[in-house]
Amino acid sequence: MTTTTDIANDLVALCKQGDFATPGEKYWADNVRSIEGMGDAPVSEGKEAARGKGEWWTSNHEIHSTGVEGPYVNGDQFIVRFTMDVTFKPTGQRMQMDETALYTLKDGKIVEERFFAAA
Repeated sequence: MTTTTDIANDLVALCKQGDFATPGEKYWADNVRSIEGMGDAPVSEGKEAARGKGEWWTSNHEIHSTGVEGPYVNGDQFIVRFTMDVTFKPTGQRMQMDETALYTLKDGKIVEERFFAAA
């Protein structure tokens, strides 16, 4: 049986390798709800919408470096901290991002991911 800890450790390992797409494809439920702390579309419903959000982000940002900490597991939830040095391609603005994600699982799939940005 795959546990929350197993999924969390795999997601973190993939992200530490710079692979941020595979965890979603591997673990998102079809009806995943992705909630951002900022932006024009803070809530994405469903795997296609979450995938589209990720594709938009990747195509609009140049990633200079990333950091991934965690996971921190509690029951069917876990938290991962992401730090990134990125440039927003449309404006050329470089920024340091510090974001924490709370993932909620059901039946071995991520049913909700909620992102919290540092103020």
